[in-house]
Amino acid sequence: TVVVCTMTALVIVITGSYDLSKPELAHYITANKGAALTTYAMRQEISWFPYILAAAVMLFAYSTMISWSYYGERCWAYLFGDRTSIVYRLIFIVMVVMGAVMSSTNVLDLSDLAILGMAFPNILGVILMSGVIKRDLDAYWAKLKSGELDAEAAAYRKHEEG
Repeated sequence: TVVVCTMTALVIVITGSYDLSKPELAHYITANKGAALTTYAMRQEISWFPYILAAAVMLFAYSTMISWSYYGERCWAYLFGDRTSIVYRLIFIVMVVMGAVMSSTNVLDLSDLAILGMAFPNILGVILMSGVIKRDLDAYWAKLKSGELDAEAAAYRKHEEG
């Protein structure tokens, strides 16, 4: 994802497609139409590249749906048990259909809200467990400074070679 986003940004910057003084570009930028802006930038250099870009965007979207579906289902199963996974799958299918008919801005807002819904309990958990985390981190640093971890690593390597 980082590589794809970096390459996309470089193409947009190098081709000058970020220029807000051009009305067609200003519309892409202000309306959150990133794929259209990328298509415009690519078309400036290679006239047929938007077709490849369309296929790449479709494959990237499909693989993202698969990975988030799996990640979400594993989280759901952890919270509610494997027997209720069908409920998650049904909710996911409904959300996919909604995403297909909603505007891209609304889809992005909804996905941001969903990620916040996952991040908030994790952040809260880290805050509530900060004392335990600090204690364990201090114990780790003490072992590292004393050389105890080096001895454990050497014993592990010896066991693996043995």
